[in-house]
Amino acid sequence: MSTSRGSGSPGGSIRRLPRRLVQLYVGLVLYGASAALMVRAELGLDPWDVFHQGVSEHTGLSIGTVSIVVGALVLLLWWPLRERPGLGTVSNVFLVGLSMDATLWLLPHADALAFRIGLLVAGVVLNGAATGLYISARFGPGPRDGLMTGLHKVTGRSIRLVRTGIEVAVLISGILLGGAFGVGTVLYALAIGPLAQFFLRVFALPEQRGTGGTGVEGAAGSGAESATVSGAESTDSTETTKGTQGASRVVARGGRQRRAILRR
Repeated sequence: MSTSRGSGSPGGSIRRLPRRLVQLYVGLVLYGASAALMVRAELGLDPWDVFHQGVSEHTGLSIGTVSIVVGALVLLLWWPLRERPGLGTVSNVFLVGLSMDATLWLLPHADALAFRIGLLVAGVVLNGAATGLYISARFGPGPRDGLMTGLHKVTGRSIRLVRTGIEVAVLISGILLGGAFGVGTVLYALAIGPLAQFFLRVFALPEQRGTGGTGVEGAAGSGAESATVSGAESTDSTETTKGTQGASRVVARGGRQRRAILRR
């Protein structure tokens, strides 16, 4: 492949389309599989799956089916928020839940604690890798991420605050419904950010490397937060420069005044 063409050229994007599609669908399948590993570990799930499992306990539906139904309902909330789904968004709704149920069907229950801990760690790491794969493909955010960014734009609240509010509400609801909350939930909360950031860089497409476009903001499905942060940093930098220049002028005036006094 010639490197003389711009990395963002239409021809380059077309040539990379097969790789992007592979990353998208492998990532979504692995995401569902990673969630199933955490279910079989029985040591606690991520907040959304705590909720899915709680609903599953009360409805008799499989956890994967509940994930699909919840994803579709969340996607409906995009309409008033004026979010636009992509291929990855729609694929996420169906493929993650199907993959989760298929993996649970293939994977037997585990009794030994050491094996369950291994399943938990493998599930969290695999989830980070899957996140890096499907987000780097850039076919649109998942339905839950789109809800987050949509609420961010409508309310004006930060991505971090909106995300935290959604996750806490979902987690509490899931616990009340009987979903599995435990050490795995805490491990996931602490580890998924660094893991996702690492794998976003590993699986970044060529035009993404070195552009800063594969950070955690990418995992949010929107550049709104990064743009806000960049704007804030730019404003801070401008204010700092102005303050420094003002201080320099004050010092200079003070120096001139002292020299005038000495001459007197």
